[in-house]
Amino acid sequence: MRGIIKLAALVILGGLLARADATEQRPNFLLLFTDDQRFDTIHALGCREILTPHMDALAKDGVSFTHAAIMGSMQGAVCIPSRAMLMTGRGLARLQKDGAVIPSDHVMMSEWLHQNGYRTFITGKWHQDKASLRRGFQQGEAIFVGGMGDHFNMPVCDLADGQLVNNRVETRFDAEVLADAAIKFLQTQKTGTPFFAYVSFRTPHDPRVGPKHFHDIYDASKLPLPPNFQPEHPFDIGIRKLRDELLAPYPRTPEEIRQHIAAYYALTTATDTQMGRILAALRQSGLADNTVVIFAGDNGMAVGQHGLMGKQSLYDHSIRVPLIITGPGLPKDKRTDAFCYLLDIFPTVCAMAGLRPPSSCTDGRNLLPLLKGQQENVRETLFFAYSHLMRAVRTRDWKLIEYDINGQTHTQLFHLTHDPWETNNLATDPQHANILQKLQTELASWAKDNIPVERPGKKGT
Repeated sequence: MRGIIKLAALVILGGLLARADATEQRPNFLLLFTDDQRFDTIHALGCREILTPHMDALAKDGVSFTHAAIMGSMQGAVCIPSRAMLMTGRGLARLQKDGAVIPSDHVMMSEWLHQNGYRTFITGKWHQDKASLRRGFQQGEAIFVGGMGDHFNMPVCDLADGQLVNNRVETRFDAEVLADAAIKFLQTQKTGTPFFAYVSFRTPHDPRVGPKHFHDIYDASKLPLPPNFQPEHPFDIGIRKLRDELLAPYPRTPEEIRQHIAAYYALTTATDTQMGRILAALRQSGLADNTVVIFAGDNGMAVGQHGLMGKQSLYDHSIRVPLIITGPGLPKDKRTDAFCYLLDIFPTVCAMAGLRPPSSCTDGRNLLPLLKGQQENVRETLFFAYSHLMRAVRTRDWKLIEYDINGQTHTQLFHLTHDPWETNNLATDPQHANILQKLQTELASWAKDNIPVERPGKKGT
């Protein structure tokens, strides 16, 4: 009898310890990253014209950062530094070659997690050097090394044992190919070793041609133009001949811009559909309850706003990005207007995993206190730069943009609380001279230590 009691006690104790281990188990991370998706292209966050049911579900299930942003770029391919900042937690001035190369002493998020016991996986776009790709992940499938391309003709490779192998061309819709690779990875994961999976879509980046049934959803003639639509930008900002700006002829017409918006929305909805397949696979794997899902985009797009087409400016349409985080113990259906950069994701992931960030993660800030409602802000001000042409600073109410185009200077001052579309320039209004001077001083101080000296090329991808 005494032996039976001992056995029962051991069984109960074992169950308690197992539950304790499960409670303390480090979370998995699934990072869903879109290409050129503007912050306001999610139905649940205010865009009534677009269909994004799976992004909407993420917003309902987690915390939406409505004022997430990128810091900018020193070249036209804005996604290069954006992705490097995401992976390293380093600001614009502390990247190598504007993020095109990630050296070994800039420890990447995936690399750090692997060093601390995580299984790491990548599928999709990698816009940095191949050496950092091989160093950063244990395995990968359907990896596209480059910037952009035909969505039905994607050269890819796999990553195995530190080598890029199995080069081939995928002729199915690229977002579907990447979703298939992510689903395959999720289906092989078991409880125990946590994972970090990075799914880096190439959509809705142009060329915006996807499966026809997604384009059929949107009637371009019925889509509203943005309030800040203009046929051309009111003054030269040094990007007129960039590739992105040549996607539509000058002057922009309402009909042309509506066609571009329809295609942009179609590719976004197509991406949303593939995200939904991945999220369904995560639920079916039984690992969803211990997985943090992070959904973000690398930069925005103008698509006709301010007379622009691309992302090479410092208006909100180009620098603000979607960011939604869901996971165990996090609030649901919450929105925060706290300022943050994409580079803040790295230290946030570390905090969730119970890790300190590496010393090379110099500029990111931990968002976990914001997620848990313990703080309201981690940044009071955001700063931005594009090439040697533009600098900007944003506070809660105001944005200042300074331009220097071959010696021709321009200043814009927007009261964003009253003018969210950035259409009413108050820079010459004497009533706002004090705030103008204050922001100019802050911007000059920041730029002195945070703007790279080198000037990479100005191509736009």
